[in-house]
Amino acid sequence: MHYGDLVAVYAKLQQTTKRLAKTKIVAEVISSTAAHELPKVILLLQGRVFPSYDERKIGVASKLVMKAIALAAGIAQPKVEQEWSKLGDLGSVAAQVIKGKKQHTLSARDLTVEKVFANIQKLATLSGSGSVDQKVRLVAELLTAATPEEAKYIVRTVLEDLRVGVGEGALRDGIVWAVFGDELQLQYDEKKGDIHPTDRKAYNEKVALVQRAYDLCNDFAEVAAVAKEQGEEGLAKVTMAIGKPMKVMLFQKVNSIMEAFAAVGRPAAFEYKYDGFRIVIHRDGDKVTLYTRRLEDITKQFPEVVQYVKKQINGSRFVLDAEAVGFNKSTGKYLPFQSISQRIRRKYDIDKLAALMPVEVNVFDVLSYGGESYLGRSFVERRKLLEQIVTPHAKKLVLARQLVTDSEREAEEFYQEALRAGEEGVMAKNLEGIYKPGSRVGYGVKVKPVMETLDLAIVAAEWGEGKRAGWLTSYLLACRDPDTGELLEVGRVSTGVKELEESGVNYAQITEILKEQI
Repeated sequence: MHYGDLVAVYAKLQQTTKRLAKTKIVAEVISSTAAHELPKVILLLQGRVFPSYDERKIGVASKLVMKAIALAAGIAQPKVEQEWSKLGDLGSVAAQVIKGKKQHTLSARDLTVEKVFANIQKLATLSGSGSVDQKVRLVAELLTAATPEEAKYIVRTVLEDLRVGVGEGALRDGIVWAVFGDELQLQYDEKKGDIHPTDRKAYNEKVALVQRAYDLCNDFAEVAAVAKEQGEEGLAKVTMAIGKPMKVMLFQKVNSIMEAFAAVGRPAAFEYKYDGFRIVIHRDGDKVTLYTRRLEDITKQFPEVVQYVKKQINGSRFVLDAEAVGFNKSTGKYLPFQSISQRIRRKYDIDKLAALMPVEVNVFDVLSYGGESYLGRSFVERRKLLEQIVTPHAKKLVLARQLVTDSEREAEEFYQEALRAGEEGVMAKNLEGIYKPGSRVGYGVKVKPVMETLDLAIVAAEWGEGKRAGWLTSYLLACRDPDTGELLEVGRVSTGVKELEESGVNYAQITEILKEQI
């Protein structure tokens, strides 16, 4: 596939903010792309060359890209910097300076998706002496062969800032439309921007099938290839793999114990909602791997947890869901997440930090055991297995504290006990509920107090995807240190802002305010 054909798709995607219109474009790409090229194309549509779970990163900074643009265009780097200050986007800068170049070394038609993908992926493998020059040459090689429009998207892909707004929903539904569209007799109303399946139930089942496959493997490139080559039967066979991260099950928030019972039924299991971070434990023989809910591999940062798993959990092949909570070594009292969050990012002096900031692992679910999936089993059955295989040891690895009851009074007392212990609240779980990765499906809810209002500053923001493309929609917040005046990052928020201008404070409004600060 010529890279120019993919760039034409990028341009079409960028011309619309409507999710269904983007979905239609994605579906057309999937239908027209050869099966062997589809995984690379799907990744590139997301602005990636590695799946989200892959630890490898392109890792190229703007300065290096400026050198590559200057080299490819045959101009001085200060000229590139000057244009960047005007345009604010190095992709647009690349397009402009390549357009001004009098000739291309290679024909643009020689630039293939395979070549672009290979060069960008290779950037992640280079390190050590001379690697900067090698990276510059790899990017410059692509830009030299590129048309101006191709150069724009090459640079944006290298910088992991594609900006075409293809979100998970468009990819998932695009696979459904492309693979099952004829079977479902889908009709796309371009004027209304709506989709009309003849059988809505059958359509929703196909969407759920594709979503399930994605939640288990975290790679739309793999899902698209399986769907196109093997159809419904292949998608149904997609399962979790030990050692490969998958999405965790998410829980909606309710405001009271009474609401919790209404959501999950009576009796229900109540567990502490720990103020720590989610940790999914994979063990395959002697190899233990730890992942966060964002699919980050944090095994090296928590060597003591690996030892707890090997000593305290009976079995050699399993996947468990847990929460790691920091505690004070002197008092034994649990600490808020912020006190141990730096351990997740730490690369050096890990043993020293582990001694200063210990964690207790609270195991609360099992997804796989002995090579057998437990996703479809009831919560009662999953908990029973945990009780059989976990040997608890306080302040190392324990089972999540649990109360099974149909009494609001008992549940309320348990909730208050959790708050006094320094935890966020409680989880309420349906005893017959299955485990659905990535879903908020009513099998469990969380109950925690409403937090006080805080005055915070936005210090960074991320561009949205899908129907929110073109807006800054996720905001990193900070408070000010009263002594030093320094802004200290405290968390991220992306909820509570509206999409439509008439609905109140909206993304477009905030984006305009923030643009001047970029």
